[in-house]
Amino acid sequence: MTQTAPNLFGYKKFWAQRFGSAHELPMSMDEMEQLGWDSCDIILVTGDAYVDHPSFGMAVIGRTLEAQGFRVGIISQPDWTSAEDFRTLGRPNLFFGVTGGNMDSMVNRYTSDKKIRSNDAYTPNGEGGKRPDRAVNVYSHRCREAYKNIPIIIGGIEASLRRIAHYDYWSDKVRKSVLLDSKADILVYGNAERQIVEIAHRLANGETTTDLKGIRGTVHFVKQIPGDWTEKDSSSIDKPGIINPPVNPYQEEPACDKKSTESNTEKVIHFNRHIPNKHRSQTVIRLPDYESVKQDPILYAHASRVMHGETNPGNARPLIQRHGSRQIWINPPPIPLTTKEMDGVFDRPYSRLPHTQYGEANIPAFEMIQHSVNIMRGCFGGCTFCSITEHEGRIIQSRSEDSVIKEIEAIRDTSPKFTGHISDLGGPTANMYRLACKDKKIEESCRRLSCVYPGICHNLDTNHSSLIKLYRRARALPGIKKIFIASGLRYDLAVESPEYVKELVTHHVGGYLKIAPEHTENGPLSKMMKPGMGTYDRFKQMFDKFSKEAGKEQYLIPYFIAAHPGTKDTDMLNLALWLKSNGFRADQVQAYLPSPMSISTAMYHSGKDTLQKVNRKADDISIPKSIKQRRIHKAFLRYHDPKNWPLLREALKKMGRADLIGNGKNHLIPSFQPKGTASIKTDKTRKFKTKYTMSIKSNKIKHNQKKKNRK
Repeated sequence: MTQTAPNLFGYKKFWAQRFGSAHELPMSMDEMEQLGWDSCDIILVTGDAYVDHPSFGMAVIGRTLEAQGFRVGIISQPDWTSAEDFRTLGRPNLFFGVTGGNMDSMVNRYTSDKKIRSNDAYTPNGEGGKRPDRAVNVYSHRCREAYKNIPIIIGGIEASLRRIAHYDYWSDKVRKSVLLDSKADILVYGNAERQIVEIAHRLANGETTTDLKGIRGTVHFVKQIPGDWTEKDSSSIDKPGIINPPVNPYQEEPACDKKSTESNTEKVIHFNRHIPNKHRSQTVIRLPDYESVKQDPILYAHASRVMHGETNPGNARPLIQRHGSRQIWINPPPIPLTTKEMDGVFDRPYSRLPHTQYGEANIPAFEMIQHSVNIMRGCFGGCTFCSITEHEGRIIQSRSEDSVIKEIEAIRDTSPKFTGHISDLGGPTANMYRLACKDKKIEESCRRLSCVYPGICHNLDTNHSSLIKLYRRARALPGIKKIFIASGLRYDLAVESPEYVKELVTHHVGGYLKIAPEHTENGPLSKMMKPGMGTYDRFKQMFDKFSKEAGKEQYLIPYFIAAHPGTKDTDMLNLALWLKSNGFRADQVQAYLPSPMSISTAMYHSGKDTLQKVNRKADDISIPKSIKQRRIHKAFLRYHDPKNWPLLREALKKMGRADLIGNGKNHLIPSFQPKGTASIKTDKTRKFKTKYTMSIKSNKIKHNQKKKNRK
């Protein structure tokens, strides 16, 4: 049965529409007065600087709510140490909407090695430290402190990826759903337009947050399962294997029922495509409770598998999870926006500039995207380490060609710094524009995690003709000198359309094209759900051929991930040898960071391959967790950096590959160490041992203190 949703712009507008659209959403009482407002209906709190551009989530939500007739104010990067900044715009009539920003606040603030970053691209002048850790929690608490009885709705990627009990890399423990930790009323996950518009109108009509049940793409509290619903235990869908019974704290030896544990060893198919159930639409799946997944990594992995199996809007069922005395109800994902609705979201009157209060301050994220155009949403790649699919979904939502062209013309005609170059025409994935399943019924019943792994689904339409047509029309516009494609390219799809590769290479590459094979070895690739290097080689052949035909000298820049679950030291060595044989010297390298709720994170936490049946007897996979091993894996990616050579020499000797140390062209690293190239200290030579690597400054302070004490 085809899922439908109300037209996003079909609601009767709120009475405040009489005030019209603001040039930019207000951030102060003075601006509100200039607009003739005595109050805000909705106040959005964000960890980012407010940039009125459709690449910034708060601008999109704010302008979408404004189109419904609501008066929307913005509190950007408030001082979270008190509630004072949260009273800047007064008391909202309907609700506070809270987000950490375009990035997860923890990812924004910490590196994959848990070191604090010195800058923040979403802050004026790139200044670091302008948002708190776990910003959604902190901002929500301050909103509650400012105005006790105002509803709080949390959303954005930080809330979206923490909607259920989740493993938190930074604290190395399983945390509760952010809905509980933030003490908010409702959590909105995924792209939020549908949910937030319905919530706003219903609250405006006199309903309370306790009335707002069953809205797709939301998480809320329930006291009990409604009487007309059927509860289905998650173990009946995907048996987690042998589960140890809970330990009785009052006996010396834990109880063990051999028969009950052996009965759970039957094999299970990974996410059945079709689960017959005549009451399916009224069935909720019971996940293991928070206390269980917190204590048991296998149950955590099981819950992750079940949750990821219920992400297709066409067939997903609600989930329920108990946290102590409270229960959260996770509704199915929102229905994707139609092309007309997407156009409506992007055609709002954005100024496309940072708020005027920032003056001449440089906001790095804005500088990077100010002349880029987002043409679609979603990604059906399903890479296990990526948050895009988990946040935006697998179904591609595309804008119309006319809407995209209109935005390019607006950039050309209004942007003060425009020089004729569009920096990107893409989205989460550059070449998924208008790609979809050939059959809507098949799409709605499908339960695959990826449309392109382990191979491209035969039901997927890979025709790039719509994208080619868009490229040609866009670059033919007067005043447009060059259009670059900077978004991530799915090259396994691109090779299915040589015409597209030719179009891309001939007209839209500025000398270099970044792509992400992520690894060369099948072990880690199979855990990432990424194609093998054979596909990369096919794409490179096309790239080189069409570059030569166009008379251009152009290069591919491949990106790789170090220390992903399933990666062994030998895998990184083989990758380093591949890099050297192909003449690549990476300037920047990426170490795997376990983001909340991802499939890779379930692997990282459980030590099992969660793409397969998970139980205690299943083989453990290699999980590079120690600081030293992660450092070694990163060093292999930068084998050419003299600072990494001492660490790599030690590693190669332990691996029995000392034959790769020498001064010949077939050696990976030389046997000598140039003067002035200080190495990263190993644990043996390290003077001060801490959980994480100390800064040089911290070491000096402690050393001087010791000298002082001796005196």
